[in-house]
Amino acid sequence: MTAPAVLVPRTAPPAKEAVLAGAVDLAREAVVGDVGEAQVGEHAGYVVEDARLLTHVFASLLPGYRGWYWAVTLARPPRARRATVVEVNHLPGSEAVLAPGWVPWSERLQPRDVGPTDELPYVGDDERLDAGYEATGRDADVLGPELAYEVGLGRERVLSAEGRRQAATRWYEGERGPTSRGARAAGAPCSTCAFFLPLAGSLRQVFGVCGNEWSPDDGGVVSLDHGCGSHSETGERKRPSDWNPAAPVVDEFDLDIVSVGTPHDPPAGEPQTGTTPDNS
Repeated sequence: MTAPAVLVPRTAPPAKEAVLAGAVDLAREAVVGDVGEAQVGEHAGYVVEDARLLTHVFASLLPGYRGWYWAVTLARPPRARRATVVEVNHLPGSEAVLAPGWVPWSERLQPRDVGPTDELPYVGDDERLDAGYEATGRDADVLGPELAYEVGLGRERVLSAEGRRQAATRWYEGERGPTSRGARAAGAPCSTCAFFLPLAGSLRQVFGVCGNEWSPDDGGVVSLDHGCGSHSETGERKRPSDWNPAAPVVDEFDLDIVSVGTPHDPPAGEPQTGTTPDNS
């Protein structure tokens, strides 16, 4: 049955479904018999579902279900002149308040919701993983002969190309990529830092691990173009200045001769120290 989103009551029954459209009392008796008279409101119309199949709609008076309705579906056999009750449903209307659609927990759960002691279920068809014996190339993670993996001596599954792509995208767009606040303020990238440890496989082209205990990224995956204030080459550097005074020039081979009088012989006409002028 198709639930009517917007009810359009009809006053004249259709020519081919006059029997079903006229069986309003039969439909009301069916819903009243299920929920009681107090829960059933006025007849709001009907909806033709298919040939010889029609649904009568009654307003719902059930507390807490504003905008809902009772839907009673009637049917009749071919060439029959008598309606038969098929089912009674309580359905929301266009103005009903509904709870959000149900989403499976596996789709609702986010990585930040998982704690250290939580255990995730096994996903057999995870697109991020490949069987260990199928891994080939530079990202195969092969520590010994490939035969060892086929007989079960290695990891059962390893990252697939899609898994590596998702991880690289997440790391590069995260806080340890080139767009983070710390990276934009850094004076040099991680690619020139002595504490940068490149990853293995194809990911080494873009990522490595920080090995500096003074860095906020210590022990984490960082991109080549990431950066922080704990770069191995940080420190005092002679930076250019708008004012660069020239060094002073000292000429030790040129002498200036200065004439200096005897301190005990005052100039002529001036009294000597400790004498009184004779005014007689």
